[in-house]
Amino acid sequence: MSFQELIRKETPIGWCPGCGLYGTFYAACEVIDESNNPNTVIVSGIGCTGRGSGYFYLDSVHGLHGRAIPLAVGVKISNPKLDVIVFSGDGDLLGIGGNHLLHAARRNDDITIICNNNEVFAMTGGQVAPTTRLGSITTTTPKGNTAESINAQAIILSNKKHFYARSSPIFKEHFKSCLKEAKNHNGFSFIELINPCITNVGRLGKTPAQIFGEIKEKYKIINDNRPLEDNELGIVKNG
Repeated sequence: MSFQELIRKETPIGWCPGCGLYGTFYAACEVIDESNNPNTVIVSGIGCTGRGSGYFYLDSVHGLHGRAIPLAVGVKISNPKLDVIVFSGDGDLLGIGGNHLLHAARRNDDITIICNNNEVFAMTGGQVAPTTRLGSITTTTPKGNTAESINAQAIILSNKKHFYARSSPIFKEHFKSCLKEAKNHNGFSFIELINPCITNVGRLGKTPAQIFGEIKEKYKIINDNRPLEDNELGIVKNG
């Protein structure tokens, strides 16, 4: 089966031209295709990334804002043979749905999460989010964000059994390897994708090529299975 068969042809993909979500979506389709598992379910919440559940030609659930994780857990409980993947954004998973993330990770629920971290509430206008970096300008922080951003890695690693990966659609093959390993992990797995909103950052005069070029220049891939520094991509797991 070609990964193209996992894409709904009747539903135009509606992300902004140049958005890293295109690369994320296609790479995820390739991994799912290569796994040759037709029993895959995609669950999303609300937001730019949340639209993705309607683009996969797979059984999918598009839920309420912040409720993607409990929906995914419910699907997995109802049929443990299913491969359940959450495909949603940081505002949905780390902001409005942060409480669900805490407890699904603590329980080690056997689901895989792809968290597209674009560092703002992108679909609703580019407002400040828990993931917005200190000093960043958004539509609601025109003088710069005054709060530190949430540390997703620390949340996941606070549990004895954990699987945390950090990647970016710019590093396609690395993201694919992270997703393959996450899908094969027996328990809760969380992939955080560094993927700034090109529309929001574009207001500051940067092109998508400049934005993604900075990511490619800043981040390096490691394979040491240790907590990641701010400029590192890799996998940290135990159990």
